[in-house]
Amino acid sequence: MTFRKPCEAYAAQDELRVARAGFCAMANRLCSTCVRVGKTLRCDSGQAIAETAIALVVAISVAFWLFELSMFTYTCSVLNQAAQEGVRYAIMHGTDSSACSGPDTACTDKSPYSNVQTVVTSAASASLHDTSAMTVTVTYGNSTAVAGNPVTVTVVYTYVPYVNFPGIKNTVTFSSQGRIMF
Repeated sequence: MTFRKPCEAYAAQDELRVARAGFCAMANRLCSTCVRVGKTLRCDSGQAIAETAIALVVAISVAFWLFELSMFTYTCSVLNQAAQEGVRYAIMHGTDSSACSGPDTACTDKSPYSNVQTVVTSAASASLHDTSAMTVTVTYGNSTAVAGNPVTVTVVYTYVPYVNFPGIKNTVTFSSQGRIMF
């Protein structure tokens, strides 16, 4: 092992810098840094640009997928609550109610039960999506709106994504059931 004096070490480093700069200039590259790999010098200035571009593409894709997943989850939550609101309306507007909704002859709101559908559509409008593509089905158990009988509200909706990624278009169904109170 040879020991050099400090000024000889600095001279060796200067020679290496000059050699690197000469290599990069000879290679006709605009190179900010040259790296010694084995016995050769290589220029690595384009590597950072490529890595940044790949990282940005991945990060932006993940951000859009997370946004779409969040909106899908929010829409499902709102539509489920809309079905529950429809059931609440239907159980409080049986044959004993002044604004009866059901299949009975005394009821003014008969099939397709537009009052219940209006309540569901109004509650679903908070989903920030087109509710005209939503299908609301109201089913009265035993075909009557008499107190104590079940009523079911079903909401079917085809989710249309904000960002058109493949595989997100799903048809979701929410159903809520209750017993008529009045």
